[in-house]
Amino acid sequence: MSSRPSFEQYLQQTTDEVTEALKEILPVHWEMPQSLRDAMQYSLMAGGKRLRPLLVVAAAEALGAQRAAALPVACAVEMVHTYSLIHDDLPAMDNDDYRRGKLTNHKVYGEATAILAGDALLTHAFYSVVQAGRKNGVPAEALLSIVEDLSELAGARGMVGGQVADMEGEQGITDLEQLQYIHLHKTGDLIVFSLLAGARIGGATEGQLDALRVFGRDLGLAFQIQDDILDLTGDEQKMGKKTQSDVNQQKVTYPFFIGMEASQEQVKSLTQSAKEALGRADLSDSSRLMEIADYLMRRDH
Repeated sequence: MSSRPSFEQYLQQTTDEVTEALKEILPVHWEMPQSLRDAMQYSLMAGGKRLRPLLVVAAAEALGAQRAAALPVACAVEMVHTYSLIHDDLPAMDNDDYRRGKLTNHKVYGEATAILAGDALLTHAFYSVVQAGRKNGVPAEALLSIVEDLSELAGARGMVGGQVADMEGEQGITDLEQLQYIHLHKTGDLIVFSLLAGARIGGATEGQLDALRVFGRDLGLAFQIQDDILDLTGDEQKMGKKTQSDVNQQKVTYPFFIGMEASQEQVKSLTQSAKEALGRADLSDSSRLMEIADYLMRRDH
């Protein structure tokens, strides 16, 4: 009987499998401008933690599903996340030169191609979701719910709405509730989606989905507060981008509102409440999701 892989091994294996799947995500026989294919793959292959795909796979496996069935949806959420980063880096938004230690997409391919590469990644994400049914037998009803969740949580009510609120609130956020709204939607909603998608692939009950929503909400907020902290304390080499950007842009963050120590305590408290919610989900095996929660709390990049 083989021994259970360590969390580090599990993390590396899953990340490698997602990366390999992303390399093949655009069918080679599809005709398209090479510049567009190159721009899409440039940002998809730029590295990153692959957190959202990891959560899709871990949630599916926690309910007894095979990871092969989850991989197309894991790729889909990574494409949505990547498109959001390409657009976020544009001069009209955050105007960043580097992402994950590499030049941002528009610095390499120009603004117009970067915008269209983001558009194409978002659109192709829905194609990839469907492939979980075509190739891996995920039931159509589950896929419909996954598409519905992605449309909601990545769209106006979710990630895009959070991004707009972030832009409108720059230097003008006056209370913690406003900042929390931005964090929950700009960052947290794709994390919630990832958990729900994996769970739906595994045939989750409504009660399990509700528990995972709470787990994802608290985990996503903790993740973004940790990002606020790392912008002040992180190592640029590990982060793959310049630190102190929030300070330089005079952006209001959790450390600005409640201080560094209180922010660090908030991350711990949210992680604990997330794990308690996960314990109520009654999953077949929630251990990997528990390990991911601890890993995110301890991360330094």
